Amino acid sequence: MADLSGASNVVEIFTKHARTRGDHRAVAIVRDPSDPATAQWLTNEQLDRAARVCARELLRSCRPGDRALLLLPNSAEFVVGILGCFYAGVVPVPSSMPGRFKQDQRRVRGIARDAAVSCVLTAPDDLNDVRAWAGTEDLDVPVLIPDVDPAPLAEPFTPHAAAPHDLALLQYTSGSTSDPKGSRVTQRNLLLNALAIDTHLPVREGQRYGGWIPNYHDMGLMGHILTPLLAGRGIALMTPAAFLRRPRAWLELVDHFDIGLSAAPNFAYELCLTRVPEDSVADLDLSRWTRTISGSEPVKASVLDDFAERFAPSGLRPEQLTPCYGMAETTLMISTTSGRVPRVLTVDTDALEAGRVVPVADGAGRTLVSCGEPRFLEARIVEPATGRALPQGSVGEIWLRGELVVNGYWRNPGATEATFGNRVSNDPDDEGGWLRTGDLGALVDGELYVTGRIKEMMIVRGRNIYPHDIEHELRRQHEELRDTVGSVVTVPTGADDTEGRLVVIHEVRRRAVDEELARLAASMRTTVAREFGLRADSVLLLRRGAVRRTTSGKVQRSAMRALYANGELEPLWADGYEAAGQAVAVGAGVRG
Repeated sequence: MADLSGASNVVEIFTKHARTRGDHRAVAIVRDPSDPATAQWLTNEQLDRAARVCARELLRSCRPGDRALLLLPNSAEFVVGILGCFYAGVVPVPSSMPGRFKQDQRRVRGIARDAAVSCVLTAPDDLNDVRAWAGTEDLDVPVLIPDVDPAPLAEPFTPHAAAPHDLALLQYTSGSTSDPKGSRVTQRNLLLNALAIDTHLPVREGQRYGGWIPNYHDMGLMGHILTPLLAGRGIALMTPAAFLRRPRAWLELVDHFDIGLSAAPNFAYELCLTRVPEDSVADLDLSRWTRTISGSEPVKASVLDDFAERFAPSGLRPEQLTPCYGMAETTLMISTTSGRVPRVLTVDTDALEAGRVVPVADGAGRTLVSCGEPRFLEARIVEPATGRALPQGSVGEIWLRGELVVNGYWRNPGATEATFGNRVSNDPDDEGGWLRTGDLGALVDGELYVTGRIKEMMIVRGRNIYPHDIEHELRRQHEELRDTVGSVVTVPTGADDTEGRLVVIHEVRRRAVDEELARLAASMRTTVAREFGLRADSVLLLRRGAVRRTTSGKVQRSAMRALYANGELEPLWADGYEAAGQAVAVGAGVRG
């Protein structure tokens, strides 16, 4: 592997790969994972030539330091485009497409305006749509297509020589559409993140990284694209749409393209369990998938166990399953397990709801999955309201410090200071500079257990409740909810209501008559009461796809809470819900 710790910038590393291993097949763009012959391949030398041509074209309309909006799928154009930006000294800004929905369009508009982009890169198939979108947004900048197989330049091109702490790219978080925050990722952040992943999550020589996670998500961009490019390994990419249409395609990608590291959120493993038939797994070879990474959302022990059991005939071993914890504000990596069966703690439910991790006998409480030791950063668990460091085994906000933490938010000094400039209040020797993650968790025997998000944790009858626990249990116990998503929220009933009504919103797999939906809702209430000791004040059943999610697939519970409060949901069945213009009484069905 190249000396990533001693390099100054990304281009220095990749141009060395092109000189010394020019014929290495670096990138495979996979249209049909069941037929490897359909893949589009690019070598290091081809990528280097295309990046130089792209950089020359970029510098016709941009200067070093300007920003370029990347509206590209998982494609050869994306890899060439982002390398072209690095070669030109232009700052790439990966983003999802504007899409058909207003929410997606607002998000991309917010990113383009916040970053003040000077050009847009897109793919040939999307050119007309992107130009039309740019026109409606009064975004008067060039829209370019990276050429993935250009003729060599007539004159030599010298790439931009960035310094280690120069801004390399802007990674926008998948939060509010009206207030996007761009993490300022430096050249050194990228190099150290690649070094951390390749060192602590090694794959065998000749194996590839790859998967379907979108390139604008930190897990896809850093984990599947930039890290292997810098480490000199190969990449195999498919699209998120191909995975969602046929989850088995992801597993075929791992098998047929010899992928050693592929990552996905918990819901992707659930989707494979519900959509890949048991009688179709024996012809898959997953034995070489040594880094089967689960991250980006809470990792569920039951899903890991079921996945390991289902795909054991494919050669998958429990120790290949690798829970990780990461975020855009730390470039990506924070902690990981590797090479052993993930540690699972069964803890006392009452103690957990009171903010303490107290192990109990198996089966007698809630399960927490370790995300491993935070090897790459210094971590502390802190009381969110006071900034006090908490002892081992206490649940609090995860604070982080170290070289992988990015250089704040783009042009947002207020948010930068609030998020990145924190001090531990009960440590007089603390030098500050702590990143507040917004995540809750605990350190036990040096390992990190993530329990949820601060803004999503619900206080119900004086207890701290994590919505994803309820949602997961409902899907586990009710066949009608499998392969869908839900959103459990609390909604205040008045100005003095500090806790609110507990509302269960969930998609159903198929439409049904009102009587069937009523029975399902009643059964869901029983599950919530039996498993959590809680009363669901309202249950809404929605059509598939109606629950709002981020571009990376995370449930947007804040958005669902607002839609419920404003009466803007269109349930197939609901009780105790007042829709805009109509009241839905207990036990009433509604047809959307």
